[in-house]
Amino acid sequence: MSYKSDKQDQSPLIFVFLATLKKLWVILLLVVIASSFSFRSAKTNYSNFYANSINDFESQQQKLLNKIKNTDISTTDGINVVKEEIEVSRLKLKGIDIWLRYLQPIAYKKINGPLPVEWENEVFEKFEKPYKREGAGLILAELYLDEKNITKDSLAHLIQLSIDGIRVFHDDSVINQLDSFDHFLLCNRLYLLNLSAIYTTGFECPDSKHIIPELRSMIGAVKNIYANYNMGFPATPITKEYLEMYDRMADFVSHQPTDPEQFDHFSFIKDYVNPLFALNQRMINQYNVVSVSTNDFTLSNSCNSIFDKSLYTPQNTKGIYSLIDDPEVLGEIRAVGKKLFYDPLLSGNNARSCASCHKPKEFFTDTSFATNLQFDQTQRLARNTPSLVNVVYNHMLMLDGKHISLQGQGGAVMTNPIEMGGNEQEIIEKVLTCKEYKTSFRKFLKYTPEEKNITFNHIISAITFYYKDFSVYYSPFDEAMNNNKPLDRASVHGFNLFMSKAQCGTCHYVPQFSGIAPPFITSEFEVIGVPADTAYKKLSEDKGRYEVNPAFETMHAFRTNTVRNMEHTKPYMHNGVFNTIEQVIDFYDAGGGAGRKLAIDNQTLSADSLKLTQVEKKELISFIRSLSEQVIFEEPPAQLPVSSVKEYNNRKTGGVY
Repeated sequence: MSYKSDKQDQSPLIFVFLATLKKLWVILLLVVIASSFSFRSAKTNYSNFYANSINDFESQQQKLLNKIKNTDISTTDGINVVKEEIEVSRLKLKGIDIWLRYLQPIAYKKINGPLPVEWENEVFEKFEKPYKREGAGLILAELYLDEKNITKDSLAHLIQLSIDGIRVFHDDSVINQLDSFDHFLLCNRLYLLNLSAIYTTGFECPDSKHIIPELRSMIGAVKNIYANYNMGFPATPITKEYLEMYDRMADFVSHQPTDPEQFDHFSFIKDYVNPLFALNQRMINQYNVVSVSTNDFTLSNSCNSIFDKSLYTPQNTKGIYSLIDDPEVLGEIRAVGKKLFYDPLLSGNNARSCASCHKPKEFFTDTSFATNLQFDQTQRLARNTPSLVNVVYNHMLMLDGKHISLQGQGGAVMTNPIEMGGNEQEIIEKVLTCKEYKTSFRKFLKYTPEEKNITFNHIISAITFYYKDFSVYYSPFDEAMNNNKPLDRASVHGFNLFMSKAQCGTCHYVPQFSGIAPPFITSEFEVIGVPADTAYKKLSEDKGRYEVNPAFETMHAFRTNTVRNMEHTKPYMHNGVFNTIEQVIDFYDAGGGAGRKLAIDNQTLSADSLKLTQVEKKELISFIRSLSEQVIFEEPPAQLPVSSVKEYNNRKTGGVY
């Protein structure tokens, strides 16, 4: 009875508890639904902000188009009216540039393409042939306004193509990316890289007086985008630390002179852009960002400086040994590669090695001759020996971009009848007459399961793995950027000149100071009018890129090489025509070949004089010298492996010519 009584007393309590629990679940469910709705609403607001920004720019472009159609551009006043409207469009474009460049880079070329025709050689040329792209948009429209024969229809056509390009940014393929936070930190990374490389150089701004005002406008607009992003993605926000640093950068820029020649590019990058890049990389890793864009094809998520040599990786230095990660085995491959680099067995006459032309202690080039001897030891090669230091940071190899891999380039030199005169099969057979080589390659063979026999690729891959080690060193300029070490005043001034008045930075991009611009998936080729001699009697007859990709634009075009280590890699230009840095600077200062009255129809370098003073030229040279890397070179092998063929043992380490 007492048991029943107890049960009767407890039953109402249980029902109350269960009812309360049910209410709590309902409340929790409502909270989850509300939170989910709020989250979706926040994301929708971010997407709407994006859409409204795109629509606003598109409307402005339509307004510009109407202005062109209704303005008499045959008069100075009419031209100025259109230019003012173009500048309004440019400012609106800068406000959304962070999205446009990343989300649809090809469409962007229609909106703000710097050249009327481009044969930009993307990394994907490794998988398909280059194709012609016609540029359009704001840059070309403004440039064409200064030409005598410009017509209203042709100008309007450029802007109509721009409007067509904008419409791509409404496509589902773009909009769907906005649903995930991943896209934005990657957009932001490219934005920061471009802040360091192109936004302050005049690369895409025809009127230099607009460079800094546009920069200020862009920085302010991006801050507004950050706020909208943070509302849309509160779980993966742009951090407070980043936003505070960004505000300091904005304040710095607001107090800088509007004259780009007076702008402190050095402090801008060192004290603000590079630290912001490190913070953005931290967020990319913290939030486990995933990329679906080809823009990120070569970029590293782990490096924390724009001037870190691991920033991007265009070349596979391991080649056939890509699957190997064991440090001990890789060390053995490198040791074999070093000996092969110095071994004349790779040549047709057993007298010439890789080191014959690429002399290690001369930064893997040859500073003694404009061009090296041909295989016949009598005639000269047409082109100067390129340095192998930092070659790993190029997508397209050789000055004409003929090769896409280190292994393909190296193998082509070995088998070229006028260079090393070798034959693939003969090289394999000769190398395997050396027991030391044979034993090593047999061991390496088990790490390349797709190959049953030792191949030419095993040999050349060992060599590329050896010399890649000399591309990991840093310069005083890098140390200033990475570790805040002091840099002399002349070098700082020289860098600021490099990025402004001297216009070097419009082709030689930070951080490799070569023709590879962010996001580092292209190799640019330029026509600068290199003469056949220092008297400028005629243009060099070398057709350059035209031999690989025949087109009007590619005639006499050459890959823009790095300025790093220039102090140690004379002579200069594809034909070694200049022997001093001073001669090179004078060449550019005068407007290249066209500036010296050589007949060049397609020169991409401005023919106008830069009007550099002697002091400015000296400061430029100081900066260039600050890019000399502290490379530690090794002594040649004490001896080469012994061959079972007696005559091969007479060969000399490094070759004889």
